[in-house]
Order: sequence, then C-alpha cells, then structure tokens
Amino acid sequence: MPDSPSPSAAPSATPGRIDTSKPHSARFWNYFVGGKDNYEVDREIGDEIKEIFPGLVDVAVTSRHFLGRAVRHLAVDVGIRQFLDVGTGLPTADNTHEVAQRVAPDSRIVYVDNDPVVLAHAHALLTSTREGRTAYLDADLYDPEAVLGAAAQTLDLSRPVALMILNTLGHVADHEEARGLVRRLMAGLPSGSHLVISDSTATSEGMIAASEAYNASGAVPYHVRSVDEIGAFFEGLELVEPGIVQVTKWRPDAADPANLAADVDAYCGVGRKP
Repeated sequence: MPDSPSPSAAPSATPGRIDTSKPHSARFWNYFVGGKDNYEVDREIGDEIKEIFPGLVDVAVTSRHFLGRAVRHLAVDVGIRQFLDVGTGLPTADNTHEVAQRVAPDSRIVYVDNDPVVLAHAHALLTSTREGRTAYLDADLYDPEAVLGAAAQTLDLSRPVALMILNTLGHVADHEEARGLVRRLMAGLPSGSHLVISDSTATSEGMIAASEAYNASGAVPYHVRSVDEIGAFFEGLELVEPGIVQVTKWRPDAADPANLAADVDAYCGVGRKP
C-alpha cells in the first residue's frame, strides 16, 4: 500500500473556488466548535442562530466528543484499524486519525470531501504515525463507488472498515437518496465493518427554527431529520449498544464536561455489518 502524502504534497484550493460572500457549513460548524477557520459571514449567521437557538453550540461540541468516543470504542474494543471518514469538514482538535492512532498507532484513515474550503486545509489532515497511514480524497459522496475505489489505494477493503459519516447527510435533501448512498458505501465493505452516523435532528422547535434560518442565509441547505430517519440509515446492520440515542448518551464519559448538556438535538448510532 502507498505511503500517505506528505503535508507539502497536499492539494490546495484556488481562491476563486472559495465563496466568502455566503455562509458555509464547514466554516459555520468550525466557528461553533471554537475554531478559527471561518469568515465574518459565517460568524454573523452563527451569532444570529445563537440568539434563536443557543443549544446548537452544544450540538456542535457534543457531536465532536461523540466522534472521539466512537473511534476509541472501535479501535480499542472492536479492533478496527481502518477508518473511512466521509464529509470530513474542517480539521479541529481530535480529528479521526488523531484519536485512532493515539490508541492504535497502526490505524489507517482516509478522509473524503469535495469542498474547496476543506480541500484548502487538507494538509492538516495528512499527518500520520510511522506505523499507520492517513490520506485525503477530493471525492464526492454522490459517487460512492468512486469513493471506495480511491480509498482502496490506502485501505484494504477485504478487512473491516469503520465508515464515519458525521453531520454530513443533511446536505442530501431526499431521505431515500441519502439512505441509498449509505447502502452503496456499506455494500463495498466486508462483514465486520461498522457504520458511524451522527446528525442534528428535528427534535425541538428551536432546532427547526435554527435550520430554517441557516437555510435562508444563502448557504447550501442542511436538512434536519427525525430520529426514526436517522435510525433508518442502519437498516440491515446490528446496532451497537445503546442503539440510536442522543450523542451525549452514547457511551458517555463521566469525566467529559460536554456531557453536562445531556439533552441535545443530535442523535447518533453505530452499527456492525453482519
């Protein structure tokens, strides 16, 4: 298998591809989790939404903590050593490769996104332990077979893979289409692979109002779904305990202060392919 690209070999986005006149989901989320990779237009809609629904900040922070717990469970308890992270978003603290390789240095991670903003920051994701591998693909969720084909240059798709799709599927407006994309990705992975999903949910008037305000801002729309719709992504898989729950309630760490926000409008699940 090829070595990971070095940071200096990371792709870069041309300034013309990055639109700073409208909010952007990755930059907006980056602002909510305390990052610096955002623009005034992202902070403006962020502050507006904080007024409408302050709980969205808790959703962003606790969803990030769920990622860490899920990756550690899969690496430590299940023995997964390969992670395919689709819809990467902007790098912050404790990205998938950092969490996985901290507990299992030989882990291999492939990040997938086709967003010019994320592409411009891809070099921050292309670090790895000597024993492991990390790669970044400029690829599209809407072409699962191409994603799998490119990921196979770094991952061994005959061995279990953890497919991570966090806070991404809301960009697919049609629920059945989103389910189909997940099924096609999982179809290319072997038995013992796991699916990890988390997303904001239409479980309060505040979250629905926040979603409507964001979508009216000119940004690419993001559609919040019901808890049942989140659960439907795991059809045919064996749900890992505790099943489909709020992100704060999936194997919570008592030492994690983010769990003080116990009730959030974001649900998650981890499922194993039989």
